Amino acid sequence: MRFLIRYIHKYLSFFISLQLLLWTISGIFFAFNKIELVRGEQYRLIPNYSFNLSNFDFEIYDAINVKVMKRLGEDILVSKRELNTKYLDIDGKSIAKISSKEAKKIVQDRTTLNPISAEEIIKQKNGSEYRGRELPLYKVLSSDIDDKEINVYLNMYSGEIVAIRSFQWSVWDLMWGFHIMDWQERDDINNLLLKIFSILALLSAITGILLFFKVDINSGVSTDE
Repeated sequence: MRFLIRYIHKYLSFFISLQLLLWTISGIFFAFNKIELVRGEQYRLIPNYSFNLSNFDFEIYDAINVKVMKRLGEDILVSKRELNTKYLDIDGKSIAKISSKEAKKIVQDRTTLNPISAEEIIKQKNGSEYRGRELPLYKVLSSDIDDKEINVYLNMYSGEIVAIRSFQWSVWDLMWGFHIMDWQERDDINNLLLKIFSILALLSAITGILLFFKVDINSGVSTDE
């Protein structure tokens, strides 16, 4: 039995050693990097706005969530429904999307970054920087004071900055994929592979403890004289 335990522990440890190493490395990276900085919160400017809600003199139907926002100095209303989202002006009419020039102006006004160029994002892409965000979006390539490239993603209708992505975020995202063993989408923390390796890691730890204490199944067994 002792030989069997050693055998199991040896080959289990070899099999999962690489993933254990990746778990450790990614865990160390997470511990030494603040998530707020990874998300680019340090680049945001938080302005104060005033709203006159009496300007919105119309009814909203079937809304799950309603939010009042400023878009380039104008009051707008974002009505989120079960199937879609509507962006309305103070008269209750749908508003047009902002231009690429306006997208760059929003980045200039609401961040410490310098906008360079803007492009439209209309299709979801596996493992993208903007995954989980409602499309379409503007991707505004920008630079910080050290001339490092930063991507800023804006809602094309509300002008809201929905994500700021830097090289630090890309490294974090890669480490997160290693950590949860989802290397494509990097979102599924309940995937089968992670469950299997977690159980194998537990078995490896248990057999290691048993070996440390040198468990002998023959101890305590009495024999007749």
